[in-house]
Amino acid sequence: MSHRPTQTSSYVQQASALDAAGNHDGAIDVLANATRAGDLDAMVMLGKRLMVGDRAPYLPKDGVGLVLEAAAKLNAEALAQLAALQCIGLYQRKDWQDALRTLGQAAQQGWEPARAQLRLLAPETTDSAQDRTTNMARNSGDFAARGVAVDDWSAVARLIDIDAWMQVPPARMLSDAPRIVAIDGFIPRAWCRYFIALAAARLKPALVYDAASTRNYRSQTRTNSIAEFNLVENEVLHFLLQERMSRACGVPMHHMEGSAILNYQPGQEIGNHYDFVAPELPNYRDEIAVNGQRIVTFLVYLNDDYDDGATVFPAIGLRNKGRAGEGLYFVNALPDGSPDLRTLHAGTAPQRAEKWIVSQFIRNRPVKYVL
Repeated sequence: MSHRPTQTSSYVQQASALDAAGNHDGAIDVLANATRAGDLDAMVMLGKRLMVGDRAPYLPKDGVGLVLEAAAKLNAEALAQLAALQCIGLYQRKDWQDALRTLGQAAQQGWEPARAQLRLLAPETTDSAQDRTTNMARNSGDFAARGVAVDDWSAVARLIDIDAWMQVPPARMLSDAPRIVAIDGFIPRAWCRYFIALAAARLKPALVYDAASTRNYRSQTRTNSIAEFNLVENEVLHFLLQERMSRACGVPMHHMEGSAILNYQPGQEIGNHYDFVAPELPNYRDEIAVNGQRIVTFLVYLNDDYDDGATVFPAIGLRNKGRAGEGLYFVNALPDGSPDLRTLHAGTAPQRAEKWIVSQFIRNRPVKYVL
């Protein structure tokens, strides 16, 4: 499922064709010229690319400036990007109510991803009503009962109780040492379906980083796929999920790396490994000095209609096959900050059907928003 509407700007289409041909500098030139001519779609595309250095110079302040200019002119995609920035306080004040209001504006201007997220957050959107994430008509009775017109997306945004979404369900301690905690019903199943749909079109082979050669490579012990989301690819719902993770494990959102969703086809796996950065390796020592240590891993299971496919901790004899919507986090570091070797773990291969899971790494210091 793709939420992104077809761009109608001829400049955007021309830039996309140049990108496809490998001429990224030419694409940026087209977008820059179109921006100067007042094309808002081109302005947003250029701004987002500059924000993260996507086949373009890394000029985040300039990129944000372009996005904000387009948002002020009610460009739908720019408004959705502004809402995401308001979730995390990047170049904006962090304010969830502001983010919802801006998301409502984006929806009102026709941005389908904004509408889909509002459907998922609005009251009376239940897991059993699967089609409500894609069909506003299914919500008409719920909204009309509250005096809200079906096409009044700003009013729909006002219905959302963001404080309620910040509440984290009770946790279950699976292990005290190392600390491993499960949270049943951490997110609704409707969210799970939404994240799976977003990730499905973005999958690529999951690679392993080699410190000695400073490169990523395909490993026989990691055969699954991954969908990664950088700053401008994260939506409000991504950041709300991170906010819930933060409240569950007690580490600030700004310590979280970019969002990632893993996919395991039947027979695919990740063998035994650690998530902490190994300080005894020289390049990893430099990595810790710059970006900090990965102290927490937070998983969210997005489906459960497969056989086997458990998360296994062999050093402590723990095996967990989560249910859809369940959260699981474990602490990778000892109290003195050194790696906890007891957190050795693996993602075993599912059978009969595929497995989807959110994987979130959390550092012991704020991280840089990079590609």
